[in-house]
Amino acid sequence: MTEDQVRLVQQTFAKVAPMSEQAAVIFYDRLFEVAPGVKEMFPSDMTEQRKKLMATLAVVVNGLSNLPSVLPAASVLAKRHVGYGARPEHYPVVGGALLWTLEKGLGDAWTPDVAAAWTAAYGTLSGYMISEAYGAQAAE
Repeated sequence: MTEDQVRLVQQTFAKVAPMSEQAAVIFYDRLFEVAPGVKEMFPSDMTEQRKKLMATLAVVVNGLSNLPSVLPAASVLAKRHVGYGARPEHYPVVGGALLWTLEKGLGDAWTPDVAAAWTAAYGTLSGYMISEAYGAQAAE
């Protein structure tokens, strides 16, 4: 990721953060719409899960300026997700739902550059997480 991409991700996340509860609802609604099979991996009451999602995103987005600072937590999270039933093929689906949510939430602020920045950020983190949880071959 470039410094400009990090800046774009951080600036646009700052616009989404005030509506974090709504953003999380939109994200999970979209995820369960496009991948209904993953719904069984989640609790029936999603209140805490939505809070965890947005808190984790905030930590990662804020840490993009110093990526090595968030990688240990990303590794732990990736390995924990294996226990929930997550598989490498789930990561692109989650990424698609995240990007879709951001596009809806940001409206006109969702530009091609912003989309590219978020795609790079998600690709970087998800590739690392897949590698940590399943091995380097799974991330290819």
